[in-house]
Amino acid sequence: MFKQNSLFLYFITASIALSGCLRTHNENMNPPKAKKIAKEMVIHGNTRTDNYYWLNDRDNPDVIAYLESENAYTKEMMKSTETLQKDIYNEIVGRIKQNDESVPYDYNGYSYFVKFEEGKEYPLFCRKQLGDESSNQIFLDGNKMAEGHAYFQIGGWDFSTNNKILAYSTDTVSRRKYDIYFKNIETGIIADEVISNTTGNIVWANDNKTVFYQTKDETLRSYRIFKHIIGTPVADDNMVYEEKDPTFSTYIYKSKSDKYLIIGSGSTLTSECQLLDADYPDGKFKIFQPRIEGVEYGISHQNGRFLIRTNYEAKNFRLMETSENNTSIDNWKEVIPNRSDIMLENFDSFENFFVVTERKDGLRMFRIFNTKTGVNHYLKFEEIDYFVSSAGNPDYKAIKFRYNFTSLKTPSSVYDYDMISEDQELLKRQEVVGGYNPDEYVTDRKYAIARDGVRVPISIVYKKGFSINGDSPLLLYGYGSYGYSVESTFRSSRLSLIDRGFAIAIAHIRGGEEMGRHWYEDGKMLNKKNTFFDFIDCGEYLIAEKYTSSEKMFAVGGSAGGLLMGAVMNYRPDLFKGIIAAVPFVDVVTTMLDETIPLTTGEYDEWGNPNEKEYYDYMLSYSPYDQVEAKEYPAILVTTGLHDSQVQYWEPAKWVAKLRDLKTDDNPLFLQTNMDFGHGGASGRFEQYKEVALEYAFMLMLLK
Repeated sequence: MFKQNSLFLYFITASIALSGCLRTHNENMNPPKAKKIAKEMVIHGNTRTDNYYWLNDRDNPDVIAYLESENAYTKEMMKSTETLQKDIYNEIVGRIKQNDESVPYDYNGYSYFVKFEEGKEYPLFCRKQLGDESSNQIFLDGNKMAEGHAYFQIGGWDFSTNNKILAYSTDTVSRRKYDIYFKNIETGIIADEVISNTTGNIVWANDNKTVFYQTKDETLRSYRIFKHIIGTPVADDNMVYEEKDPTFSTYIYKSKSDKYLIIGSGSTLTSECQLLDADYPDGKFKIFQPRIEGVEYGISHQNGRFLIRTNYEAKNFRLMETSENNTSIDNWKEVIPNRSDIMLENFDSFENFFVVTERKDGLRMFRIFNTKTGVNHYLKFEEIDYFVSSAGNPDYKAIKFRYNFTSLKTPSSVYDYDMISEDQELLKRQEVVGGYNPDEYVTDRKYAIARDGVRVPISIVYKKGFSINGDSPLLLYGYGSYGYSVESTFRSSRLSLIDRGFAIAIAHIRGGEEMGRHWYEDGKMLNKKNTFFDFIDCGEYLIAEKYTSSEKMFAVGGSAGGLLMGAVMNYRPDLFKGIIAAVPFVDVVTTMLDETIPLTTGEYDEWGNPNEKEYYDYMLSYSPYDQVEAKEYPAILVTTGLHDSQVQYWEPAKWVAKLRDLKTDDNPLFLQTNMDFGHGGASGRFEQYKEVALEYAFMLMLLK
């Protein structure tokens, strides 16, 4: 139920809805009140009554009326902040370089880059032939393609090996269901053969006519892989693989060496790969290593061998190798062992090098291996709290490794690192229009002691002059699920809060993987409450250290982080002045019992299977929707999207309806549903900041 924006429902009677929700003076405006239709759900001898289950029907006009009345209520109650919202929006957009261009990367005879033009929402995807500066070509114009669509997203794109046919995918609904198109790059003609209901991923074989793609089932699980021959009817496409286990999803990619097509299947805890020579796409895929429950592995081809990242007998993962001809696990040989204090997160292979991404004490490191000399070394970074990531390294024969560096105060910076000479070059640093000096800001890493004695990292940023006296505002962010590590990255939009006196902090709570695999395992399944208690303990630490107070501290999280927000405010409603929950996964039990909902069956290894009583009882004990009580809650802003494919809009809608019915305070409770978008919110590069401006204005309003 991963990670951003969707909201919910209202209905009472038409006359009451109109008189109670559409008044022009907010001091007289009553909040929407959803009608109750009791639905009893019985399992394990336990009966739950859900009065708002009826909201689970986006085709019901009463549901749409309720959502629209909630939007009208939010707009009216936030009317006094409209000027502030516009100011914040203009500030944020004003910091973005309008005419901008990415650092180009070279691949298969061309240099590729992305451009943005002034006032335009969508990117231009461009390329030019190496050695010919006059050959600039725009092969996808997002702005023209988006015309007539409230939402638009380019998914994947890839050229045939001979560079003559472009395959690309688009989504115009925000349900993450993409249509694939084929464009003759020489004539500009788009073929009639359109492939629907895909993940958007496209992989070419080496024959310039065969492509592979993935389709989704009714729960939006990627479960089938098809082969399409250019120029033939889509209806004739052959299915080459079907993932029949509903807890697994499947995908396909090509090795960087271009030698193999690789089908991957994976659940939360188990992996399997299959191989096919990319020169012979009509052949049969061969299992690399049959799936073993609890064993994860990922592979990359390099010079007659495969490198393998795996947790096989290695909690923090290790790197193995095997020959092309003997790929079963019995033939794997260790290259880098498991280490208790270092997580092996990823690796990137080149013809004569490979780069391993490791994490120690919550911070990423790059380790460079030269396969010719057998020597390896680490890159060094100077800041105390930062994030680095591999970026744009498609060229198998490259001797330079490209990476991004950023921190909470340092804008995204692109470097090329020469793996032979060990020299590096800064190619580009994100420009903040209007001037920005990182030396005017302070970043730090602190550690809160959780109630069970564990040290939980907190990253924090504020402007010099910030008063650490218990009287300053602070926004605390958390996620804590799926082993997803929350990184210390720069966002210029945050300056609109920081420059107004806020500190912004990230709680690196259990459920993520910042401190190693155990950090994830200690925050999932029957250990999930550690995630919530860590966040609460981080908040209490920040108050005790006088960074803020409960009257000036806010919390924000989205998707599974929205679950975090819901649980935290049930446990400690007094700790925060306000809560912002984006596309929150709050109806945990009902969703995890409904196998027709996207992502449910594939996430039993994350949350547990409530069809088993032990997991049902544990989930029920923290499920935010089920645990809403008649008590005082902080001010709450909930955002969602009607077309959300990951956290269905009715979860936050039901939650808000129940909170309205039971809470005993007069604090604001707002639901904002975007009627055009889904989990990721708006698709344009500027439009998305309208919601950010709303969130910032909500907090600033509460401080008055």
